[in-house]
Amino acid sequence: MRRLAIALLTGIAVLGLGAGSVIAQDDSTTDDVAPVDVLQVDGFIDHVVAAELVDAVDRVATNGSQALILQVDSAGVVVDDAELLEVLNTINDSPVPVAVWVGPTGARLLGGAVHLLGVADVSGMAPGAEVGYLDTSITGPDPEGATRIAPLANRAVGLSDARDLGVFDQRVSDEGIATIANMLDALDGYTEGDTVLETTIEVVTDEGTVQRNTVAVPRFTKLSLLDQLLHTVASPPVAYLLLLIGLALLIFEFFTAGVGVAGVVGAVSTLLAGYGIAELPGRAWAVALIVAAMIAFAVDVQVGIPRTWTGIGIVLTIVGSLWIFEPLPGTSLRPPWISLIVGIGGVMLTFIAGMPSMTRTRFATPTIGREWMIGSEGIVAERIGPDGVVTVGDVDWRARTNRATPVEVGETVKVVAIDGVTLEVEPMEGAARDYRR
Repeated sequence: MRRLAIALLTGIAVLGLGAGSVIAQDDSTTDDVAPVDVLQVDGFIDHVVAAELVDAVDRVATNGSQALILQVDSAGVVVDDAELLEVLNTINDSPVPVAVWVGPTGARLLGGAVHLLGVADVSGMAPGAEVGYLDTSITGPDPEGATRIAPLANRAVGLSDARDLGVFDQRVSDEGIATIANMLDALDGYTEGDTVLETTIEVVTDEGTVQRNTVAVPRFTKLSLLDQLLHTVASPPVAYLLLLIGLALLIFEFFTAGVGVAGVVGAVSTLLAGYGIAELPGRAWAVALIVAAMIAFAVDVQVGIPRTWTGIGIVLTIVGSLWIFEPLPGTSLRPPWISLIVGIGGVMLTFIAGMPSMTRTRFATPTIGREWMIGSEGIVAERIGPDGVVTVGDVDWRARTNRATPVEVGETVKVVAIDGVTLEVEPMEGAARDYRR
């Protein structure tokens, strides 16, 4: 239905553009013009995208399309050389012309993905796009195409420099290819064997202006919903944040009674993160550091107070986050700074304030037998003035005194009451005046 709607809207647009115009060549209609398939390729070329590229070429060979346009915005390739070569060979051997458009404005084509230009029949680039950092360890199947893209090794260039280097088809204008409609115009007249592409026609308006109208309907295709999900999680920021969220939710569920929504969501998030990191060039030792950080956090969560282990967990999380992915040609693959800030900041907030408070609230209430602590003695672990930390029975607790004089570290105190999850204490010796009187 989506494809049909796009086709109908495009047909209406073409008819609208043609209203009041005179076709310069003849009175032919667009009914007999075959469509052109357009596949949008965003993100890294992983197993999902590589398989879709092969399937797209196979589809256009049998579904009556004139050509296939690959609209690409990719920072590199995360499949092995053999799988990438399968994609390149499939495109190179396609019986239907395949075009590659680096667009729209702001798109990138980097690393191993640049080899798509070497096997494309027609290639174009939007103004403001960028290509480069060719992965020279891979040899494409088309020697002529490989020679054309060779200058893109070790650098990235914009439209004007790419044209000067001869990277793109010379039929593309100096202004580049701004839209899919412009790419269809660039395809018009391309000849391959006995096939001549007919995608646009030249018309003269009533005002005498010459313009080119699209006659080949573009049929846009995307990944299936499942493939979109898998492709999305195989991106650095998503995989990284899913890993932190999943592990944190599993720890939360561990300290609650029974198995609930948090445990299910945490398990699913962790599995998806594992898939995404496996697709990307992840560093196993960095992932291990993040897992170790969560174990360190859990040590302090069970006592309800952030201590040394919380600090160790924060350090491990920062180190693991910064080096979780290996770099690719032209890109570091490190999660964006906004993802790092959200991830590390969220972990710190969760395990310094949120999780300990939750644990103490759930397990340290009088309803599960904490009355015995009233009258017990404890040692001050963190200066109480009026709030601090006291150790009672080898466990650290938040404590508060109503005395005006602070109680220093190492002094002995007595528990006189329990207020929610906080112990009210008073010093055993040298009690000062109650400041509330």
